[in-house]
This record gives sequence, C-alpha cells and structure tokens, in this order.
Amino acid sequence: MSTEIMVITEISAGMFRKVTFELVSEARRLADERGADVTAVVINNGSMPDATELAAFGADHILVVNSGESAYKSGEIQAKLIQELVKERDSDVLLFAATTQGREISARVAAGLKAGLVMDCTGIRSEEGRLIARKPLYGGKVIAEFAVEGSPEMVTLRPNIAAMDNKEGRGEVTTLTMAEPVPQVRVLELLVDELPKLDLTEADVVVSGGRGMGGPDFSILEELAELMGGAIGASRNVVDEGWRPASDQVGQTGKVVSPALYVACGISGAMQHLAGMNTSNCIVAINSDPDALIFKTADYCIVDDLFEVVPVLTEAIKKLKE
Repeated sequence: MSTEIMVITEISAGMFRKVTFELVSEARRLADERGADVTAVVINNGSMPDATELAAFGADHILVVNSGESAYKSGEIQAKLIQELVKERDSDVLLFAATTQGREISARVAAGLKAGLVMDCTGIRSEEGRLIARKPLYGGKVIAEFAVEGSPEMVTLRPNIAAMDNKEGRGEVTTLTMAEPVPQVRVLELLVDELPKLDLTEADVVVSGGRGMGGPDFSILEELAELMGGAIGASRNVVDEGWRPASDQVGQTGKVVSPALYVACGISGAMQHLAGMNTSNCIVAINSDPDALIFKTADYCIVDDLFEVVPVLTEAIKKLKE
C-alpha cells in the first residue's frame, strides 16, 4: 500500500490557489483509504503564503523548498526540483492541478521519471492498491477510467471537481534548501498582465459569450458575472475575432472549467467548446437559434435574444440581493 501521496501546490499573488486546497483534501481522502500520509510541496517563488494553511485540509507533511536566488521558477526548474524530491522520498502518488502550470510541470516530471500520467481528470479512487483515474473523452461523450502502471502514479485534477474538506493533518513543516538546476531555457523578461479578480478555472459561476455577442462589448455579461461573483468566459470564435483575450477562452484549446453554474450566451455549442465546460453542475444556455447544439447539453434553455434576456436576469438578481 502507499506510504506517501504528494500534492504539488500552486501559488498566485502570494496566496495558495483554491485548487491547491481541493487537491490536498482529495489526497487526504485517498490517503485514508490507503493508510498513507499526505505531503504538500511548496516551491518558494518569492511570494510565500502561510504554509501551515495546508494542514487544515489534511496535509501531514509540508515541504517548503528554497532554491537559488531567482524569484521566478520556470516550469522546467520546478519539474526538476520535484523529480529530485520524488526520488529521495519514493512517493507513490503525485497529484497536480489541471491548470496551465500543472499541465506543464506534470508532463515534465512524468517524462523525467518515465512515469505514467493521466491528465485532466474529474475523479480518482483507490482500487486494490491501484489508483483509478476518471476523465471525459471525445468532448465528454465518453467517461473513461484509467489505471497507471508502475510508480509513481500521477494525475492532474480539474479545478472545482474535488470538495474542500476541513480534515486536519499533522501539518509538520520542513524547510528544504536545494540546489537550483541549470535550465535549458533562461527567462530573460517576464511580462505580467494585471491579474484578474477571479481565475476563470476556479470560479463557481462563469458567464460566457459567443459570436452572438456581435462585438467586443461584453458589458452586459460583465455586470451579470459581477453580481453573481463569477468570471467571464468566451468561445474560440470570440477570441479569434479579438473581442476577448485568449485567457478567457473556454474549450478544448482554451481553459477547462467546472463551475457550479455556467451561463452560455450566444454560443452555438461546438464540440470544442463543450469539451471545456460540459462538467459544469448546471448549464444555462441563451440563444436565439432553437436548433443550437448547446441546447442538447444545457439544463435550462432560453430561446430568445440574449440582449433582451441578460438584462432581465441582471435586474432579477439585483432585486434578490436587496
């Protein structure tokens, strides 16, 4: 049986991302099934949160890794540090977030360790000592289960999939100093846009616009999203037209989201887009075309002009908040 389940944490703007707490909670559940310990790895990127926060979600061991003088740690550097840790500790399971960062680092670690990796999972469980990972295929038309051969077993989990459980771990913090690997690629300059108020992949509510928006003015969707504490998403067509930044794109070639509520406005429902949002708990679609494909996936369908419907929804929510 496993002795250690390792979680690779993510930090943004000096705070642990919500998905990190979800991963630690899921690791705790899996560890209890296997009689294992949960180890959370925190790589110091120059803006460190309080590592002890992870104990509240089930972390037994918290490894704070310091390396070199550079504040920015590229995916290549982080992957090499993690590989060294795994070899030293002989970890059995590695959990990463299915985010831009998590996908890059997990792929590099898997290649370096010659280990099996299942990406973009929506659930994991232990069965006869083996890790079974579940993920959608073919745009969500099929749900497949995978077993990883060998050790360590590695998966990336989608944000908003696992529940955050407050089950205390021992929370033993250890600070490690490791030699920073020499990267093959050096970062000469880092240009960072202003951080969004809420990360799209971690939002509980996503309001997305498609070609039916008719242009770059998303103000009516932004007002609705702000009222519900949500984030703005967009279809690939919208991004290709330059109406919204690529960071807003939801879909197979964009971001995969799993919010409690997904509101699709003027989106036809191409398979590429559905692959990025069909695990949402509740999908509301607004489209003037009664034959729009998205209506086959939506839980609630509104056949009407989105410019008439969205303001009505906004006003109704305002009244509920009074």
